[in-house]
This record gives sequence, C-alpha cells and structure tokens, in this order.
Amino acid sequence: MLHVRVIPVLLLLNNGLVKTVEFRNPRYIGDPINAVKIFNNKEVDELTFLDINASTKGNGPDFQLLKRISSEAFMPFSYGGGIRNIEDIKQLYGLGIEKIILNSSIINDHSIVSDTSSIAGSSGVVVSIDVKTNLFGNSLVYSFGGKLKTNQDPVEYAKEMEYLGAGEILLNSINHDGKMAGYDLDLISSVSSAVSIPVVACGGAGKLQDFREAINSGASAVAAGSMFVYHGKFKAVLLTYPEYKVLSELFN
Repeated sequence: MLHVRVIPVLLLLNNGLVKTVEFRNPRYIGDPINAVKIFNNKEVDELTFLDINASTKGNGPDFQLLKRISSEAFMPFSYGGGIRNIEDIKQLYGLGIEKIILNSSIINDHSIVSDTSSIAGSSGVVVSIDVKTNLFGNSLVYSFGGKLKTNQDPVEYAKEMEYLGAGEILLNSINHDGKMAGYDLDLISSVSSAVSIPVVACGGAGKLQDFREAINSGASAVAAGSMFVYHGKFKAVLLTYPEYKVLSELFN
C-alpha cells in the first residue's frame, strides 16, 4: 500500500456515473458496478462515491445501489450524498461502507458530525468542503452540489469540523473541478495548515505532477475524477489508474 492515498472519486447521478466541470453539466460516463470491477482489477486501495443530486432533490441515499457496489468492491470505499439523519448513517455503515462523507446535511446541523463520530469513531467521518473562490480571491464554502453559498470561511469551517469529531476533510475546489489544470494549491495549504486531521485534495488533477504538488502543499492524500475516467485530448471515456510502481516513485 502507498504511504500517500490516491483516490478515484466517482459521481453518481440516477444510478449512473457522471463527470462534471465546475459542478455543472454532468456527462454520463458509464455504469458504477462496471467501474468498481475495473478498479478492482487495477488494485485501487480506496474509492469514493458521491451522489451529486440526492441532497438537492431531498432524496436519501440509494441503498440498493450501494449494497450492490459494496458486494462488488474489493477495496474500502466512502460515500456521501443525500444523508438526512443518523438512521441513514447507521444503515450505510451496516452495508460495509468504511467512511461516511457529510456535506449538505451538516450545514444547518453540525451536531450530525459529532453524532456520527460517536457511532463509528472519527476515522469513519469525512467532512466534504466544497469551496468557490470569486474574482476578488475570496473563498466561501458551498453546499447542495455547489448551488447554495454559505457565509463560512473554509479554514474556519474545517477547524470547527475537526473540533466536532471529523477524522478527515475532503477539500474540493469548485473552480478547478473537471478542468484537469491542477489543484488549488493555496486553498490546500491554508486548510491543511489549520487542522491536524488529514486533508484530501480534490478538484483539478490532470497529471501525476499535480498529485505531488498537492502533497507538497500540505494534503495528506489526493483524489481525482477526470484523470481516472478520461483519455486523450478529446476526453474519450477510459477508466484507468496509475501502476503502483509509478505512484510509489512519484512520492519518493
């Protein structure tokens, strides 16, 4: 296993997999079960699934689909999307999901973070922080798939989530999402330096060097979507993952 986690992030929409750019214009890229089988063969250490429409529509998690994913996945995986209450969380843990990712459900009720931590420990709780930066360089936390702007500063928000019991931060730049032009390194640095829990950088990876730059900026792990599902300048869909040797050499 690598000492730096490199995590494919797969977006769920209506039982299919999609990819977005700046959280908009979802493009269908395939079947989630088929993707799990491919990543099994690639010997990926960890997967993340995010249902990008469940919270916006008020739907709960698709437990039947997640049960199928859990039965096929050889690796641990985390899930976020549509989580409404502690009963949903208990049911997700019961399916064998290793980590619960909280985002929209905690914007108005931060107690869910500590309640979830009390069930499975902080290591099973990930807070996803979606950040958009405006033309003036001001960054704020967004929720509900990037549709709702909050007044939360991402650094202060991350610190509060750590205090409440989160064991990890999934830090996603909306501005960089899907562009494959590199992570928001300033955002990664500012949040990582403010908390002691792992920060997983997400949003913008397009080449292996981007992973190294994110780690050098303070991230503990890196996540990516487009880089693992697209191939070539015309973005043909091809699920892939770097060989262990390549990643091992990258981080040494």
